Amino acid sequence: MTVNLSKGQGISLQKADGGTLTAVRMGLGWQAAPRRGLFGSRTREIDLDASALLFADKQPVDVVFFQKLVSDDGSVRHTGDNRVGGAGQGGDDEAILVDLQRVPVHINEIAFTVNSFTGQTFGEVQNAFCRLVDETTGQELARYTLDGGGQYTAQIMAKVHRSGNGWAMTAIGTPANGRTFQDLVPAVQASL
Repeated sequence: MTVNLSKGQGISLQKADGGTLTAVRMGLGWQAAPRRGLFGSRTREIDLDASALLFADKQPVDVVFFQKLVSDDGSVRHTGDNRVGGAGQGGDDEAILVDLQRVPVHINEIAFTVNSFTGQTFGEVQNAFCRLVDETTGQELARYTLDGGGQYTAQIMAKVHRSGNGWAMTAIGTPANGRTFQDLVPAVQASL
């Protein structure tokens, strides 16, 4: 069963049977919003990029994004860059896989960001979402839908973080500006 998260809401990543998740996928999907023009409605391609920033005590120690597809320790992998978004099928346009059992013990938070590499604002994007999937079973666990567009070029979507002996996910949903993950590091640190 999927939990639809609102900004700031969190969920435990413990399984109903008391076990813990071992691998999750953070999926990102979007479409370019149609624009009215002189010759009718048309759509412009928008290149959104998903990134995962790995933190140890609020300090960035590694990153996974379209130009660095695997974390230094191999626990986090990006599946590749999508430069145009979806065709409305509801699937993931970009995904980041996290092997929670392999994440080094000093990493206590992994933040997921989305930025418009080509500089369009989220006002030009529709049907954008971030979702967490149990990679072992394929079951969607949580979804955060980006509503309302806006005049910003990035968003700090969510984080997974250590909670007791397991992990939890929190929807952050903080708008930001930047074309790359480097532009977003100060905003991400402030959101943790």
